[in-house]
Amino acid sequence: MISLAQLVTQVDASTPLRVPSNWLQGRTAYGGVTTALALQAALHAVPDLPPLRSGHVSFIAPAVEALTFRPEMLRRGKSVASMSVDVRSEDVLAARVALVFGQARASRIAHDFSERPPVEGPQAYPALTPEERRVGPVFAQNFDIRPAGGSRLMSGAAHPELLMWMKHVDAAGVDPTVALVALADGLPPAAYTSFTERAPISSVTWTFDLLQPDLKGEWFLLRAFSRHSSAGYSVQDMEIWDESGRSVLWGRQMIAIFT
Repeated sequence: MISLAQLVTQVDASTPLRVPSNWLQGRTAYGGVTTALALQAALHAVPDLPPLRSGHVSFIAPAVEALTFRPEMLRRGKSVASMSVDVRSEDVLAARVALVFGQARASRIAHDFSERPPVEGPQAYPALTPEERRVGPVFAQNFDIRPAGGSRLMSGAAHPELLMWMKHVDAAGVDPTVALVALADGLPPAAYTSFTERAPISSVTWTFDLLQPDLKGEWFLLRAFSRHSSAGYSVQDMEIWDESGRSVLWGRQMIAIFT
């Protein structure tokens, strides 16, 4: 099994990278690792970037062949830098990633209205069983996953919510932000709890904002909630907290549903 730590060392704008089988979601590369590798390519191209603040990803085509990453600086000001990274699968544009980096500045405005779900720490919950892991996508084997609430997958749930503690099996030496991005899209779409049988799904877009540049700890609490679903598309909110209860990432994702 190729770990994230091993994979990020292969990111080189001049050399195509083939995503190993343990990071696949169906026949394509898992969206979280595609985005994390694009971020790594940006950091490799411009080593002195300030902390990542925001990202927007358009998943355009399956990332099924050797991938190339083409970072481009769009503008760099005194405190904010905007970059794009095109991810190509052979000659096909597989994803376009927009990244915003921003230096911290002094401000008297500070508030946090995020509400962490009232759950215990990750040690209070059992890990997924081998049977549960076999039902999930291949890439999930790269994470220790512990359900902490929400609804069960394919249970016909009226409240489409997933709540799980997650950490990497091996991300030693990886930039903490790259590791978080690789993990942040790790939950199944929340709408999948409303399914009653297997059916295809596919990420269309993913937008996220990082709230804490100084990430600490290994375990993160991930919540996904399908805010609206109709006409074959679900829009879900995504939130992540660290073990200390700090809100570290907020996101929104559009999912195509083929059922």
